Amino acid sequence: MSVFGTMESEVRSYSRAWPTVFTTGRGAVLRDESGRSFIDFFAGAGALNYGHNPPELKAALLDYLSGDGVTHGLDMHTTAKRVFLERLRDLVLSPRGLDYRVQFPGPGGTNAVEAALKLARKVTGRHTVAYFQRGFHGMTLGALAVTANPAKRAGAGVPLPHTVPVPFDDPADDEEKSVARLVRSLDAAAANGPLAAVVVETVQGEGGVNPARPVWLRALAAWAREHGALLVVDDIQMGCGRTGPFFSFETAGIVPDLVCLSKSISGYGTPMALTLMRPEYDVWKPGEHNGTFRGYNPAFVTGARALELFWSDRALENRTTAQGERVRRALTETARRHGLAAPRGRGLAWGLPFDRPGAAREVCDVAYRGGLLLETAGPDDEVAKVLPPLTVADEHLEQGLGILDEAVASVVGRRTLAA
Repeated sequence: MSVFGTMESEVRSYSRAWPTVFTTGRGAVLRDESGRSFIDFFAGAGALNYGHNPPELKAALLDYLSGDGVTHGLDMHTTAKRVFLERLRDLVLSPRGLDYRVQFPGPGGTNAVEAALKLARKVTGRHTVAYFQRGFHGMTLGALAVTANPAKRAGAGVPLPHTVPVPFDDPADDEEKSVARLVRSLDAAAANGPLAAVVVETVQGEGGVNPARPVWLRALAAWAREHGALLVVDDIQMGCGRTGPFFSFETAGIVPDLVCLSKSISGYGTPMALTLMRPEYDVWKPGEHNGTFRGYNPAFVTGARALELFWSDRALENRTTAQGERVRRALTETARRHGLAAPRGRGLAWGLPFDRPGAAREVCDVAYRGGLLLETAGPDDEVAKVLPPLTVADEHLEQGLGILDEAVASVVGRRTLAA
């Protein structure tokens, strides 16, 4: 692996946690060049909701490429883009009663957030955006300004103005207290001038897998509507079925003004991002926000096929909910036997918190040696994050949960309660 160490920047991170060279992937299994297999509970940080190399999507992509389909299209009209937009409209938006315009802002999630922030400020004529403690929204300057992690923010090297942090839903509070604190915090954030927008993840992923309660989300939407601030839901990691429904905000019964999607929207791990907006907020001038790779047609092809396969009915949603319950039970039992706090999450996004500094990282390291890939999350990397593909086979789910339980036992080193 010397070429990686001598040529690749020191900024690399995942390769340090998993020091091997991967060669192939299928479903929820990755293999390295030594032939070793790993259960993948990382799923490309949420970019592989349908697993590695789903065969139907691969077939559609190969067929498109073999026919000399357009690859690079900027924002030109192509057949691939038309099919994707039709499937998004017919299979996702219309059945949910959602009327959104679609912007292709660039290849990554941070591009979708940048576009949403710029648009919110353009629509309202205001500057300040509220964001939530422990939230993560991207690494470019605008998105970084609404990201809470101090180390990430420090990497900007410049001030990150016109944003203000507010507390996220705290499960230690009852619903009434949590909503009251939200309203007080937003009122204080707007004291020096009205807010342009509030940006939120309904389940914070990188911040430690923290779900917001539906009543809290409804209160947030009501406050934004009352004060003329646009509600931006960042569904980059938790959308495309990760929490069960296609959009993570569906269970709260809210309709955001702007929605950011990326990661699994292409279905295949190919770069793609969307910013969805209510039609009345589509006030862009032609070319006012653009990007060279905002029209990557292979992603349109796999994205459209993924919508056809997985969102023509509710089978995947129901399966994700059922599998999520299996994960919750397994992690709850692991936590009980090892004296840990209860896991938290929704659908197939779960976090197991640890109270000793470094313990979650140790668990992930031991799990890797046992053949399981998972990452840490939270401000202090205090959470082991479980994020398998939504299509994970039952045997791989059970095998991965077993490896995780063994890793926790190895690191915690105690079984305070009888198994």
